[in-house]
Amino acid sequence: MKRFAEALRENTYPGRGIALGKSADGKSAVIAYFIMGRSVNSRNRVFVMEGEALKTRAFDESKLVDPSLIIYAPVRVLGDATIVTNGDQTDTICDALRVGGDFASALRTRAFEPDGPNWTPRISGMVRVRGGKAFYALSILKAGDAQGSFCERQFFEYEDCKAGTCLFLHTYASDGDPIPSFAGEPEKLAISGDIDEFTRETWEALNADNKVSLFVRYIDLMSGKTEDRIVNKNV
Repeated sequence: MKRFAEALRENTYPGRGIALGKSADGKSAVIAYFIMGRSVNSRNRVFVMEGEALKTRAFDESKLVDPSLIIYAPVRVLGDATIVTNGDQTDTICDALRVGGDFASALRTRAFEPDGPNWTPRISGMVRVRGGKAFYALSILKAGDAQGSFCERQFFEYEDCKAGTCLFLHTYASDGDPIPSFAGEPEKLAISGDIDEFTRETWEALNADNKVSLFVRYIDLMSGKTEDRIVNKNV
């Protein structure tokens, strides 16, 4: 099985990525979310924690041009669910769960980002930790054609996964102009190490010119206790 870090090194621009999995020792659910950028506006960001939630924030407020697609809460926690996305659909999912809805029904109300000609996909993930096991959901909402005239919504559910593996979903297949969207099922990749080793290896594997920020969370499967790491290029 290919390693997560190896897959990152092979792709100079996967865009924004979500990895959900289980630590090598089998004791923790693993969540990783990273953002990359090619424009000044996209690169002008940092991750910050607000309670259990992760937020994006402009590094230099004077350079912020359009916050609509770059300032959002990538991670929120609601009960036993941790939601991670690349946009404000994090809030859409949380709002639906609060009133008895679910992950998929919430995302059926959303579509890809209105940023033609790239039509950046909206990627979303959710981890529920119950009874010592982790349950995973992933989704991608992407344009069905080059004109962005309709939306394709794809959903993937996993009942647990093997220790030392992750499921990786990212917005772009590779760099380009326009940038081609991710296609196919989430990639199944090998991971290893404790949270510090995994964070370091992931950050070092991301393209040095395009990487912006990385968030990693380990959730203990028995206690539910969380441990977080954040790495920002802008410091």
